[in-house]
Formats: sequence, structure tokens, C-alpha cells
Amino acid sequence: MRGSPHTKAVLERTAGEQQLEMLSRPKPGESEVDLLRFQSQFLATGAAPAVQLVKKGSRGGGNTNLDQPLLQDRRDVVTLDNLPDSPPALVPAPPKRARPSPGCPLPEHEDPEERLNRHDQHITAVLTKIIERDTSSVAVNLPMPSGVAFPPVFHRSQERQGKSATSGKRSIFAQEIAAKRASETSVPPVREVSTPDPPDGAASCEALTPREQGSCWGSCGFQGPHLVTGKGLGSKNAEQEAQTIHEENVAKLHAMAPEEILREQQRLLAQLDPSLVAFLRSPTHTHEQAGEKTTEEQRPGGHSVEVTGEEPIVPTFASEPRQEDDLDPGAPALALPLTPHKEWVHMDTVELEKLHWTQDLPPLRKKRTQERMQARFNLQGELLAPDVDLPTHLGLHHHGEEAERAGYSLQELFHLTRSQVSQQRALALHVLAQVIGRAQAGEFGDRLVGSVLRLLLDAGFLFLLRFSLDDRVDGVIAAAVQALRALLVAPGDEELLDSTFSWYHGALVFPLMPSQKDEDDEDEDEEPPAEKVKRKSPEQGNRPPSDLARHDVIKGLLATNLLPRLRYLLEVTCPAPSVVLDILAVLIRLARHSLESATRVLECPRLIETVVREFLPTSWSPMGAGPASSLHRVPCAAAMKLLRVLASAGRNIAARLLSSFDLRSRLSRFLAEAPQEMALPPEEAEALNSEAFRLWAVAASYGQGADLYRELYPVLMRALQAVPEELSTQPARPLSMHRIASLLTLLAQLTLATSSTAPEPSSDSAGASVSATPSSITWTQVSGLQPLVEPCLRQTLKLLPRPEMWQALGPVPTACLLFLDAHYQAWSQQPSLCPGDWLQDMERLSESLLLPLLRTPSLGSLWDSLGSCSPLCNPQFCVRAPEALPSLVSLGSTGGRLSLSLAGSASPFPFLTALLCLFNTLARIHKGLCDQLAAILATRGLQNYFLQCLAPMAAPHLTPFSAWALRHEYHLQYLALILAQKAATVQPDLAINTALHHSMVLALLSRLLPGSEHLAHELLLSCVFRLEFLPERASGGLEAADFSDRLSLGNSKDSGCRRGALLAQACHDLPSIRSCYLTHCSLARASLLASQASYRGELQRVPGLLLPVPKEPLLPTDWPFLPLIHLYHQAADTSLGLPPADTIGTALRALQWVLVLESWRPQALWAVPPAARLARLMCVFLVDSELFRETPVQHLVAALLARLCQPQVLLDLKLDCPLPGLASFPDLYASFLEHFEAVSYGDHLFGALVLLPLQRRFSVTLRLALFGEHVGALRALGLPLTQVTIRPPPCCQHVSLPLSQLPVSLECYTEPPEDNLALLQLYFRALVTGALCPRWCPVLYAVAVAHVNSFIFSQDPKSSEEVKAARRSLLQKTWLLADEGLRQHLLHYKFPNSALPEGFELYPQLPPLRQQYLQRLTSGMLENGVSKA
Repeated sequence: MRGSPHTKAVLERTAGEQQLEMLSRPKPGESEVDLLRFQSQFLATGAAPAVQLVKKGSRGGGNTNLDQPLLQDRRDVVTLDNLPDSPPALVPAPPKRARPSPGCPLPEHEDPEERLNRHDQHITAVLTKIIERDTSSVAVNLPMPSGVAFPPVFHRSQERQGKSATSGKRSIFAQEIAAKRASETSVPPVREVSTPDPPDGAASCEALTPREQGSCWGSCGFQGPHLVTGKGLGSKNAEQEAQTIHEENVAKLHAMAPEEILREQQRLLAQLDPSLVAFLRSPTHTHEQAGEKTTEEQRPGGHSVEVTGEEPIVPTFASEPRQEDDLDPGAPALALPLTPHKEWVHMDTVELEKLHWTQDLPPLRKKRTQERMQARFNLQGELLAPDVDLPTHLGLHHHGEEAERAGYSLQELFHLTRSQVSQQRALALHVLAQVIGRAQAGEFGDRLVGSVLRLLLDAGFLFLLRFSLDDRVDGVIAAAVQALRALLVAPGDEELLDSTFSWYHGALVFPLMPSQKDEDDEDEDEEPPAEKVKRKSPEQGNRPPSDLARHDVIKGLLATNLLPRLRYLLEVTCPAPSVVLDILAVLIRLARHSLESATRVLECPRLIETVVREFLPTSWSPMGAGPASSLHRVPCAAAMKLLRVLASAGRNIAARLLSSFDLRSRLSRFLAEAPQEMALPPEEAEALNSEAFRLWAVAASYGQGADLYRELYPVLMRALQAVPEELSTQPARPLSMHRIASLLTLLAQLTLATSSTAPEPSSDSAGASVSATPSSITWTQVSGLQPLVEPCLRQTLKLLPRPEMWQALGPVPTACLLFLDAHYQAWSQQPSLCPGDWLQDMERLSESLLLPLLRTPSLGSLWDSLGSCSPLCNPQFCVRAPEALPSLVSLGSTGGRLSLSLAGSASPFPFLTALLCLFNTLARIHKGLCDQLAAILATRGLQNYFLQCLAPMAAPHLTPFSAWALRHEYHLQYLALILAQKAATVQPDLAINTALHHSMVLALLSRLLPGSEHLAHELLLSCVFRLEFLPERASGGLEAADFSDRLSLGNSKDSGCRRGALLAQACHDLPSIRSCYLTHCSLARASLLASQASYRGELQRVPGLLLPVPKEPLLPTDWPFLPLIHLYHQAADTSLGLPPADTIGTALRALQWVLVLESWRPQALWAVPPAARLARLMCVFLVDSELFRETPVQHLVAALLARLCQPQVLLDLKLDCPLPGLASFPDLYASFLEHFEAVSYGDHLFGALVLLPLQRRFSVTLRLALFGEHVGALRALGLPLTQVTIRPPPCCQHVSLPLSQLPVSLECYTEPPEDNLALLQLYFRALVTGALCPRWCPVLYAVAVAHVNSFIFSQDPKSSEEVKAARRSLLQKTWLLADEGLRQHLLHYKFPNSALPEGFELYPQLPPLRQQYLQRLTSGMLENGVSKA
């Protein structure tokens, strides 16, 4: 068989083999010199070579004549001059096997393989003659000239014509170039292949049986060469040489038997490389042969065909399919929308399971279901309905889960943010930003279960954004900044705070940080604010950012070095305008978090310098009307707002901004020009001017920046003179109105600066260390502002009857009133001026403007709308937003921006609050105007509003928005009540609705939030204990109290212990009561001083405009009991102690005030549960062993106990519920029993308090504590059932204390029957042992007899065997009792009757059923030999 188309080398045995054996073979490692020496020795012997080179023209094959002389050619002499020293690395060849020649058989004792290896000297011994490739007939095609510089770009999806199906390893580009060249020469590129029938080859007969294979060889014909094509030889003899080799092979195969063919086939397979065999058997090779055969059958005339790439892939044989290509017959056929072609990249083998994504989408489920489905969003962040059917070209179906549904889930978007493709990361972050923004805006409503923000934060979205900020792609950074702003900045928060900046104390805001209750809250409140920033606990500093972010998102972000990265983005990368605005919004949110965060923003290296330099330049190029391409080196209102928010955090920060960043020159630059004259867009110029005014106003609220007033006085006058013209412009522009209000707020602060004094050096004024110098503004410099502002106010009041135009004015009327208030307040504090001047001006203003305003119906409509806009009366306004998180505080609220709300456009609160503020200032300075101005309190709308606030309803939950809104509402209530107090003090006889006002004072005192310490102190000082606010004292309230007691408690001989007398004494002692509560309700001194400085206008003492975190109200709801609680805690601490006089006085004043509230202001104690009141009264007895024996204390406690035991109050007495300020009532009661057992000495009032919690409806734990652990206290519980007179101690024998039979009815103790077996056994044991007898404790004796009798005669069939056995045992023991009286009571008890001495009635004889049951039990006992004796 011939194996090469070029030469045929046949190994023959020759006669010189014996001589070759005498020569030694080269050893490994020998050099070229050794090889040349071996060659010389071989040539010197003259022996014939073992290998004969046969020319290509020879046709003898293996039958070569051995007698022919060997060729002695010089070409056989090899020189190794150009060969390397070491042989080349060769791939290990398969084991060599030689077939012996027919004429030279091998000896039987010698292995042919070993013999061949011995004669194979080196690789040079088997080098054959190499015939070079003949390229003489190959045509050379030059490239065609083209008119374009580069060839057109080819895409793989384009159709390729004339491409060979068996392209082999040629690339797509090479194939296209070949096709192009072929088309240029008009010669189609064909591949000459021989097309034998593939089944006739050796590989196709491998799987057949020997018999079938024999028939196969005999039936198949050979049409031409299959492997040898002759390609590369000369064009003349190529086909002839290939055909000659084919004929020799066919003749040799026909001469062999089938068994020899199979044996030769196995020998060849063993010699060939296994990888080559695998390639020949591969499906690709088989498919190519099949394609060639099919084409040849279609064109039978020739041996070569042109195979295009449009033929489908078909199997080789229909009768012999490959096992690997078989599909599961049970599986449905995969319906693909396209037919795969093998010329496609990597589609030579079709993997159907990987093409499922090309199928049509499953049908969308239209049927509604109750099960929860995964939320999916479109690329705009909108929530898609589960059954929405959208086309696929929108790009919303590129996901694996729920492929039929459009949109992407949060998990898929979160996964996409980690993609390696930057466009995908940017798209995912953009979509998530849209989702977060819509979620915070409340667009999803109740369609989602759970919180989107909480889910993202729990998944680590916060730190993913932080990592995305470090990306190198600008688009990803922009999307990350957008998502960070959407996460941190709640929609509407900044607009809300900006619109209320000009309200009464509107610049003071709560920090947007989570409220965390630390154990040392009181110690922290005593610290100055500057010390709080410096002090940082080591635990918090060492906590990782993930733990910090779990409790506070802002702190977690700041711990990741966010600020330096934002500074880098602003300073180096120069991002787009939208990214700059997003970064500034994020910085503003960080500054609003707390004083610590604002300080970190200020101290970040080069951050504020970059903001001031790049976004607040003093000179810039004019901007066109279109959107700006860059905000760098262009003034930006957001940058000015950032500085204003930073300055609001503290006076030190404001001073550093003014001194270190040259803000004075920039304020002068942006205020010197009118907004319309700036080379900026109109809206941006208005906003920039407004923020400049606000920044200056914040600095002026600390007494800083006053030197700018002299420089910019002409500018301020020009702006103030232009206000009337702008107010007359219709419709009013909101930005212009806010700018005017900011200007008026600035002027008000500058006016107050003329009356401010320098702070005294003390430890409490640490925050004022930076600016402690008096203001440089004098009264003469600001006195001329009032004539310009008052006409503006008159002009705005003319629009009051027209609601639409009035609402369009925004905060301008409010700012005008607040300026007049500051003007008169500062004028009255000028010592060098005549008081008559400002008094006359006040009278003029009242007569010409204020009093006529009170008579207008339009003002009455504002008072009437208070209730509808009040967050206190409408708690739904303060409902927390669905996406609100405790770790990320925002002002988001579901009803915060409604028109009829406190912050809405129709809200009357800002204007009426400013009006009341002006009225209070005028009434305080000019007492003669007080009664005239107090007429405002008589409006019906205000009275109805007060009644709504006092109605029993659920208080709004304390949220960031509710704290902000309620603070502004409490301002109006405080100012109205202070004005009422002034009017009641000046004209007590003309005061009206004083009881209503006093109730409002008490309610407001328990609602005030942190930051309002001055208001709480003023209410305690001037309103709460004001005798004028207790009209019941002079209108029959004392007599009514006595009459009520007679109706409920009966007559009493002593008039000194009546409730009317106690109330009269309390009214007389109001100054002492006030001193007591001012002592025990004292607030933190540092917070009180800061609040006083802010509300009094002492600018040099204001530490900052950030209020304390609103954790809870300033005073607890049970503040009337605070002195008693303090006494109890002081008594528990043995190291402290008060003198007896102070203890008695404190307890007496507290009990007096509580009695006044219980009698005349019961609604003030509605928030304190009756059980909590009982616990507070018990504290009086736990203070020491002598306090409760004092007669005044006994009188007051008895009166309060009687009020507590009223039927309507007793129903609400629940001792099982958690009580405010009390860990466990059973523990308190156990201490109370122990104290009673030790020091009571049978005191009836003490005993009444012990008996009250023992009612049947309360926990059995209380009764078990008495009868189990403190059974000795039963001897001291001598409270009789009938009415008695409690004897006081010997020192007070002249006083007797009347007490009713029992505080409550006896049935409260006996009904329903007791079911606790342990307690029943304790009852029986106390009765039998004599620890409980009617002489010592008649009440509990009657109770124990009633429950034991009910138990021993009960016939409940559902009782357990243990209960039944205990019942029989107790009845037997009762029948066997030696005490005849106790036996009679236990067996013949009928029902309770407190009128009888025993407290119950008895059966004359037992009822028949009980008698029969007793006889059955006793007869059984007698039968068992048990005698009664």
C-alpha cells in the first residue's frame, strides 16, 4: 500500500546486514564529530546500506529486485555542519511495528522490532528525499484598484457566497479575502476533493461483523482516491500519480483475504497516533464526507464539486446514526425561530439545550392570583403590573427567571451592577436610582410588600454605591452619584425647609439623624455642644462601616472616606452639571445630619475650597439660555446653600466660613447686583440671591457679619424699595417671593443685633468663644427700615380677602410681621431713647393697622382653618412614609405637603404665629394695649381649635416630620397662651375662657419637644400655677367638691379633711407648689440657656441653629408626680437623704397639685393610666416610715384614693399592663407588702392601698405574694367592713380621719370564684391556722371563706382528678374542723353582705344538693373507720 504521493520508501533486508551488525550505533549524548566518525567507518567498510531508496517512477512496491546494484549516491553522505548540537524535540511516536518482506523472513528467535531499532542509527538514517512543492502553475492575482482608503467592514452575519463548506482552520477573514479574490478573477474558488463512497472505507466497516464485512468488501467498488489528491505536485502528472497510487492500493486490497484486511487494519490502528484516529472518526470529518458524497451524487459527471455554505447539516448515514447525535425520543422537538448554519461561528456542533433562549416567550399568565409575585420595574423605575404584556423590543425581557414577564427585579438589577460592561453597570444604577426615587415619593403605595430601601440596604447597596464611585468610567460614576442622591435626599425635604426658613424660628431645625437613647443622656445634655463634637467614644470609632450603617447610614458612609472622593470628583474629574448638583445635594444632606457631620464636611481637605473656588467665583463668562455644558467657574445656588446649611450647624463653623473662605467678598458680589442683572439664567440668579440673603441671615443670627451692613446698605435699600413693585406684579413669582422673605428675615436679624449684648464669660457660653464682641450695628443705622417695611405689610394685607393671591405671596406677610416684632423689641431696649416715642408708635400701629385687622372676616377664616391644618388634630398628616427607615432619617410624610396642612400653601399657621408674636411683644412693652390686643383670643376659631386639641385622641407618633411640624404648631399655642396670661394678669375680671386656657397650658407643657426648654420654663413660671387660671376657686368649685364627696362617701364630722378645704389650701399654697415643681422639673442648664438665647434674641449667646435630637418630650406625661418619684429614688439610695421637713413639704406640695388636677383638670391626667397613679401614691408610703403618718399627707392620700376608686376610673385600673416608668408592678407590690408588714402598725389607709390590688380580676400573683410570702401582714390588715373613723397618731389626737367601709365593693373580691388551687390551699391554711380571722382582717376573712366554700361545693365535671381530689380533701378537713364557728362559716356560707359584721350571710341549713353531697362524703369516711372526733 502506498502512503505518500511524493516518494515511496520500502524497508528491505539486504545482504550487508551482517556487516552493519559489527558497527556500533551512536549513543545518546554523542556529538556531530562522533556521527561523522561513524559515517567514515561505514563508508570504509564498503558495505551496502540497509535502506534502499527507490525512485518515484518505480512500480515494484515491495517486490523490488534485490539483485539490482545499490545506488551509491553522494547525496547519501550527510554533513552536519548546519545542524544543532542536540536533536530537535519530537512528539513521541507510537510503537513501531514492521511487517516482514516476503523474500526475507526474519529469524524466529529475533524480535523484528528490536532488530529494526538496532539498525536505525539516528533521525538522519530515515531522511527521505523531499520533493518541493511545484508552484509554477499557480496564478498570481494582483489586488484590484479601489476608490476607497479602506475596504468595507465585514460582519459575520452577512451572507457569504461561494464559501467552501469545509473551510478547515481558515478564519472568517481569510475566507472572505479568498472569496473576494476569486470574484475579482472571475474564477470561482473550488476545492478539489475526491468523492469516494464513505461506507467503503475502513472506518465505516469497523462496527460490522466479520461476515457482514466480507460481503461489504465484495460488494463495494472504488471510484477514485479518497485520501491522496496529488495537490501540490506539478500540474502535468499530479492526477496520473494519484491514480497510479490508487490502483496499486486497490490491487493489493483485492489480493488480500478479509481476515488479512482486518488484521492489517488493527495493526495500522495500533501504529497510528490515537489523536489522529480520533480525528478521522470525528463527526465533523464524517459530515464533510457525507456532504461531498451528496454533492457528487447530484452532479455525477465530475470528481470535484463546489460546495456552498447553504447546505443543511445532515448525518452520514440514515441506517447508521451516531449514538452521540441521538435525541431523546420522548422529548418534544425544539422549535427554533431560525435554522442554525454551520458556517456561523461556533455552530459546527449544535447544542440544542443552549438555544432555548431563542424560542418564543411562554404565554403570559392573565389569571389573577393571590400569591405574591416578584416585583419588576421598567427602565424608568416604574412598577409593572404582573399581567402587563409589553413588546420584546423594549428590552425588558433579558432575564432568565419569569421570562414571560417584562421588567427586571431588584435582584437582577443588583446583579447587573456588578457587570464587567460599564454600560450595563451604569444602566442598572440609573434604574435603581429611579426605583428609589419613586419609592420615596410613595408611587408604589401598598402594591409592594416590604420596603424597597430596606431590602437594598440589607443587600449591601450602600457600599456598592461607594465602590461604584471609585469606578474609572464617568458614566458609572454619574449613575452612582445619582443613585446616592436618590437614596440620601428624600424628595421634598429641602423644598420644605427652604419654604419655611422665614417662619417664626424657621431657621432652627432638628438634625436629620437617628435618635439613639444612650445611658448617659443626662450627662450629655449637660455638656456644651463643642465638647460633644470633640468627644467620640472608642467603641464607635472602632466599629466597622457596616455596623455603623446598620444604625446610621450617614455615619456608615462617612466612615468609608466618602468626602475625599467627592472632593476628587469635583476638583479633578470636572463632571457634568447634573453630577455636580447631585454631589452638592449629597453634601447638603450630610451637613444636615448633625454637628459632627457638618464639622467633618468643613474639615475635609480642600473640599470647601474647591466648592467656593469652582462654584462661587466672583467673575464668570455670561451663560446662554440653553443648558450649561459645565458648572465649573460658574456661580451655583446649591453651593451657596451648602455653605448656609454648614453655618446653621454652629456659630464656630459660621465664623470659620466667613474668615477662612472670603465669603464676605462673595456675599458682596452676589448681592450687589439685582438678579435680573446677573449674567445667569433668571431662576438661577433668583435662587443664588435668595441663598446669599439666607447665608447672611444665619451669620447675623450669631451676631456675625454685621460689618457688611455698612458696605451693602445702598444695596439693601435699593432691594427694599423695589419690594412694593414686585408685590404688585401678578401673578407673583414664587422665587421672587422667597427672595423678598429672605431679605426681610436678614433685616430682622440685623435689627435684633442692635439690642444684643456680649455674653458673660462662663463655662456655659463655650459656643460663643469665637464671636464674643458686641455688634457693630447701631440703632440709628436700622431705625429707618421700619417705614419701608410697614407699607409692604399693608400692601400684602389688602390681598387677604382674595385667597389665591394671598397664598401666592408665600412667607412675605409673615416676614413683614416678624420684622416689625424685631423692630419694636430692639427699640424698647435702647436705653438712650425716650420710651414715649416707641409707645406712641405702637399705639399708632395698633389703631391704624392691627385692630382693624382683627375685625376683618378674612382673618376669622384663617382662625377657622386651624383645626383642619393642624397635625395635632389630624394625626394622619404625620404618618411615616412607607419607605422611611430608622437608620436614614428624612422629613418624608404622606400628608406633609397637602394644601390643607401645616406646611401647605393654605396653612394659616405661619401668619397667625407671626401675628401673635407681634401682639405679645406689644403687650409686654405697652401694658395699655394688652386688653385690646387680647380680643384676638375671643375668636371662635381659636376656641374651637383649643377644644379639638384637648379632645381625647391618639397623639401623633413622634417622627422626624411630626417633630418638625408640631414644633411650629406649639409656637402658635404658646404665644396665644402667653397672651392670655398677660391679659388675665392685667384684667383678671375681664378674662374669659381661663379654664380652657389653663387646660391647654397643661397639655402643651407635656408635649413640648427638645429645643423648647425656654417655653416649658416660661409656662411653669407664669401660667401653670397662675391663680387666675383656676376660676373654680371663686366660682363654687370648692363647695361642689364637698357636695360630690357627700354623695359618694357619706357625711363627715370634720370639715378640715373635706376635699373642698384641701383644694382651698392648695390654691393658697400655689407659690410654694410652683417653687417645688420648678425644682423637680428643672431642665438641663446648657439646653435651657441655648433656648433662652434663641427665643429672647440674645444673638451673642446662640450656639447654633441645630436643635437637639427629638427623642421624646421634655417632660413626661406624669410630670405632676415627679416630686414623689424623686423622693422615692432618693429614699432608695441610702447615701442620700433629705431633711424630714423638705421631704414632708415636697410630698405635701405634690399631693396638693395632683388633687387640684384630679378635681378640676382631670383631662391633664388622662395620659397617666390609673394603675400608674396608684403606683405613684404607693411611693408616698415607701419613702420612709413616718411620712404617711402625717395628717395632711393622710388627708390628701385619702382624697386621691377616693378619686381613684370611682366606678368610672376603677374600670380602667389595669395592673397587668406595662406601666410607664415601672418595670414590674408585682415587684413594687412585694416591696409595698414588706414595708407594710414592717412599719404600718395597722394603719387603715396603708391597708386600703394593700387591699386595692387584691381584687379578683387582677393577677393571682399579687394574692399569692400576700398569702404565701407575707402572711404575717394579715394581722395588721384591720380595715373593717363598716364605716369607721381612723385614729391618727398620738401627736394628732384632736384630728380624726373618716374612711368608708371599703374603697371598692366586696363583690370585686369574691366574684368570680377562685380557680387557682395553690391560692385556695393557702386560703384554707390561713383560716385553719388562725392567721386569718374576722377580728384581725375582716375583709380578707370574708373573701377567703367565700372562695373556699365555692370550691368545696363546686360540681364541675370538667375538673381534673387533682382538683377533684383536692376538693374532697378540703371538704373532709372542713367537716372535721374543731372550730365550730369556722366550720359553720365554711359550710353554710351563702353570699357576701358588707352590712353584716361577718361580711356575708349564712344558710340556716345546707341546700339539699350540698347536704346530699356532704352525707355521701361523710358516710364514706365513717365506713372507713374515721370518726368525727
